[in-house]
Amino acid sequence: MLRIHYFQHVSFEGPAHIEAWARSRGHRVSSSRLDLSQPLPPLEEIDLLVILGGPMGVDDEKRFQWLAEEKRYLEHAVRSEKMILGVCLGAQLVARVLGARVFQNAHKEIGWFPLECVSDRAPGWPCGMPERFDAFHWHGDTFDLPRGSVHLARSRACENQAFSYGPATLALQFHLEATAHSVSQLVDHCPQDLRPGAYTQSAEQMKAVPAPVFERMHALLFRILDGLSSQVMQ
Repeated sequence: MLRIHYFQHVSFEGPAHIEAWARSRGHRVSSSRLDLSQPLPPLEEIDLLVILGGPMGVDDEKRFQWLAEEKRYLEHAVRSEKMILGVCLGAQLVARVLGARVFQNAHKEIGWFPLECVSDRAPGWPCGMPERFDAFHWHGDTFDLPRGSVHLARSRACENQAFSYGPATLALQFHLEATAHSVSQLVDHCPQDLRPGAYTQSAEQMKAVPAPVFERMHALLFRILDGLSSQVMQ
């Protein structure tokens, strides 16, 4: 059994299908709501740290003072080689604490778009990854690859979609954990993001995606999370 802890930044971006995976594998799950000033756990009490998404930027510390503490904690976790999964904002925070630039992407990428696998030989990123796969996206920022990281995936709208760092850190800009409910939550809470763009789908397009698309994406999520957990338990 793994002790999995996730950091959540807003009410409407939770762990979604990550929690379903954890429960199905019999792992213990705990959380901290950063926006509610809930305490962060001692690092030695967790096995896998998951950093979720959110609409804020990585350097918005004047508006969200807890970001500074989160980045200090995350930097310590990376240096301690704690197993880490960063998703969207979480991936950007990982890049930032590793010294990489986080900045506005040329395009917002919101909706269902394919990705291309660049490498499949990195911790937590299973060998035999498909050359192309579909995922859900909701981001306007991106990052440079941190020095020493391995580039894992790109999309037409965003070159740096995923990377690994060292033996224990995986950063994903996209949302393999998304469910029909979590997509609806984003649509309802962030309608201001849905301005017409080359890589921005309408709310109707995002909600009309059939169940098999989610099922394929969740199967890939399970493979990645199983890969991460197997390394923790070695």
